[in-house]
Amino acid sequence: MEKERCLLVAVQLSGEEENDMEELGELVEAAGGEVISSVVQNRQSVDNRLYAGHGKIEEIANYVKELDIDTIIFNDELSGSQIRNIEEIVEAKVIDRTNLILDIFAKRALTKEGQLQVELAQLKYSLPRLIGVNKNLSRLGGGIGTRGPGEQKLEIDRRRIKEKITDIQNQLEVLEKVRETKRKKRMKDQVPIISIVGYTNAGKSTLLNALMDNEYKEEGENKKVFAHDMLFATLDTELRRVRLPGGRSAVFSDTVGFIKKLPTQIVEAFKGTLEEIKYAELIIHLIDINDENLMVHKETTTELIEKIIGREIPVLTVYNKVDKILDEKTSFLNNGIIYISAKYKYNINMLLEAVDTKINGIKNFYDLKIPNEQIKTYYWLYENRATENVEFDGDGVSLRVLLYENEKDKYENFIGEKDE
Repeated sequence: MEKERCLLVAVQLSGEEENDMEELGELVEAAGGEVISSVVQNRQSVDNRLYAGHGKIEEIANYVKELDIDTIIFNDELSGSQIRNIEEIVEAKVIDRTNLILDIFAKRALTKEGQLQVELAQLKYSLPRLIGVNKNLSRLGGGIGTRGPGEQKLEIDRRRIKEKITDIQNQLEVLEKVRETKRKKRMKDQVPIISIVGYTNAGKSTLLNALMDNEYKEEGENKKVFAHDMLFATLDTELRRVRLPGGRSAVFSDTVGFIKKLPTQIVEAFKGTLEEIKYAELIIHLIDINDENLMVHKETTTELIEKIIGREIPVLTVYNKVDKILDEKTSFLNNGIIYISAKYKYNINMLLEAVDTKINGIKNFYDLKIPNEQIKTYYWLYENRATENVEFDGDGVSLRVLLYENEKDKYENFIGEKDE
């Protein structure tokens, strides 16, 4: 299938950080389009009628004809009137950054909840853009910006859209209650939640897969999650149980990646799943160490986390994808920061050790002697804690076992000398 030919447009305001056209191009690729060219105009302010200046829009109209452009994509959110005014001049399909991201989300949402969340965001986006849009529907066709319910819903009147929004919100409330029930069970079982967050394409899903495939992994099947080197490869929250080095388990969660100018409709629609972060005992902030805009993306993620959680949660900063920059990785592991390669499972055990210590405290090996009448204690420790030097005799069993400091008192009667 031939890719949609796209022209990217941005207005660069004085005093603002530069528009990241490369990221917009990556979004287009994620939506299945092809970037043919890009245009940036420096201005003091955005034009209320056309976003860019009239002369620039006419210049873009010429590019459309010369380069055989199918779609013009603007790097900011446009109003309905701006889209209509621009389309009348350029005679091509016009979409904005928000519509582009919604389109990608519609393509990637796999679960029922994810699909409902995306449809809700699309409807809320389209609602204020209904007036006068019908005359341009014939130009929309298929392709980028028309996936999911967006295109067809534009032909439905405002009242029916509002009814549909209410219906979807009610369905999402039911699904939220199901998720809350599961969350309460985890809390009752005292299984801590570790939330993996980060800018889109930082490697969160790849890390979750690596965590499930380590030397401490839980017994039984733990289904891998989809991971791919692209923006918004996965949208749906994934939860996986992982055994930590000391023997206790934790649930690691992976959710939608963050991005600059993340549409408010997306944040609102995904509020339920994003709020899973609020219940975490620890947040892993995963960062792509090769990211040219590392600091900006790090700040973007931090700001969104603070907006969502509204309380103090410990954060463990982890830099990913070190395999791309170094052959001798051990030379920079002594500065108190964790560097990993989720793809090649490099330093995953180090990360798990850090997580274990953060949420469970320190642990040490102890020599225990467990009498025969309490042999069930040995079997439990054998199944749930690291053990070695196990010896059975007529009186019971002797062993060395790794215990957390906050559980040591339970086994005080069995402890001999602590191994230093």
